Amino acid sequence: MITGKNYIGNQLSATANRTFKTFNPLLNIENDWNITEASNSEVNQAADLAAEAFKTYSKISGATKATFLREIANEIEALGDDLLEVYSSESGLPNGRAMGERGRTLGQLRAFANHVEEGNWVEASIDTAEPDREPLPKVDLRKMNIALGPVVVFGASNFPLAFSTAGGDTAAALAAGCPVIVKSHPMHAGTGEMVASAVIKAAEKTGMPNGVFSNLNSSGIEVGQTLVQHPKVKAVGFTGSIKGGRALYDLAAKRDEPIPVFAEMGSINPVVLLPKALHNRAEAIAKTYAGSITLGSGQFCTNPGLIIGIKSQGLTNFVNNLAEDIVKIEPSCMLHPNIAGAYQTNKKNALAQSGLQVLAGYEDSVEPNYARQVVTTVEGDTFLNNPTLHHEVFGPFSLVVQCENKAQLETIISKLEGQLTGTIISDDNEISEYPNVVNALQNRVGRIIFNGVPTGVEVCPSMQHGGPYPASTDSRFTAVGVDSIKRWVRPFSYQDWPNELLPDELKNENPLGISRLVNSVKTTANI
Repeated sequence: MITGKNYIGNQLSATANRTFKTFNPLLNIENDWNITEASNSEVNQAADLAAEAFKTYSKISGATKATFLREIANEIEALGDDLLEVYSSESGLPNGRAMGERGRTLGQLRAFANHVEEGNWVEASIDTAEPDREPLPKVDLRKMNIALGPVVVFGASNFPLAFSTAGGDTAAALAAGCPVIVKSHPMHAGTGEMVASAVIKAAEKTGMPNGVFSNLNSSGIEVGQTLVQHPKVKAVGFTGSIKGGRALYDLAAKRDEPIPVFAEMGSINPVVLLPKALHNRAEAIAKTYAGSITLGSGQFCTNPGLIIGIKSQGLTNFVNNLAEDIVKIEPSCMLHPNIAGAYQTNKKNALAQSGLQVLAGYEDSVEPNYARQVVTTVEGDTFLNNPTLHHEVFGPFSLVVQCENKAQLETIISKLEGQLTGTIISDDNEISEYPNVVNALQNRVGRIIFNGVPTGVEVCPSMQHGGPYPASTDSRFTAVGVDSIKRWVRPFSYQDWPNELLPDELKNENPLGISRLVNSVKTTANI
């Protein structure tokens, strides 16, 4: 049952008078449940509890945190089909997508459990003392990663499970030893409450301190702003728009004690089509990309919103085939009327730009909140001279840029803003003829793809989901995979500390058996 209340630690609370409802975009009606917005006093209570919980939670063992994370996964799984039904009713996404995203969420939690149970993630480094060293003695220094403190996680509109309440940011922060306060996304607050109930049950079953997790509701920006500015909050995770992420980043920077905001924001994910590949298989490439552009109504952060090629008969064939294929695909429902409305507005603005030509667009009637896909094209010079054409249109929209030559292709790539992904479509050894294109793309993206599509993000240690600004606020970190734990920790050194008082990770006897860098040598041996 959805109560519409906030979780302040393990207690349900609803002290404010403001309520709102979530929306079923598929049926075009409001859902039944009323959601109560968190009050300022509830925000303060959640932050106070998190700060108190941090004192003990940050010190518990990796094995204990692993038990907690696995139990969260078990409790989410135990919600069964009820969770999937609420998920679909608040997002318009089909049951298959709900099941897939739930599976990804469970997999992330269990992967982090394994990661912290193994223990090597702390990156322990030890340099033993040399008291007889000349001309000065060398002190004993031991370093490891420790948790930052309470983390605020903002739920993402396009991933109600995997990037929201118990999604990747939350799982990584809890794994690091940081209590989490979730600012639930208003479009799927019912889904968020159900998942929050699972986290709370898991915390109670495994003996975690009260306040290790809270879940707060808000239909506007006030609760989020208050959380980011709260002095007991030490870091922020966000997935969403450039406007939203930048606003939080600026708020955090203006605090008396600035804190990091790890925001994953907009991306148009450029795709470079090399001439030989187009000459040999323009039709097949077009068909593949028609599917990628429209997948999930274009509501993935890795949607291919920009396609770049050098003018040739192959590019002409690709453009013609893409125009034919894109209109054969039935439109699908977007996540919310607000998102569907924003898509219409941004699409209209893009189409109004001088020099832009519509290649094809779905023109038949559609149900409310469904997105009509559009593909467009423009000359290279026009694209270079109009920054508006560089902006993301969140939805099933893509722009093909037709370059005059290789030099212009390189220039266009080098002048792009930071992106999550870049893709190169190449035949045989063709890519070896374009080293400058590869280098330029590498400097603008976090992940480069060869002969594939950007849609689809594998959750594994080698995935980099982040890129130069504005794809993310810090390109050194990923938002996907176990390495995302590094966002929520800081390196900390002990100097000449008594062995018996050191954390187990740094003791001479290495009781955890982890891999450590001891006097510049990787080893699991005792000292």
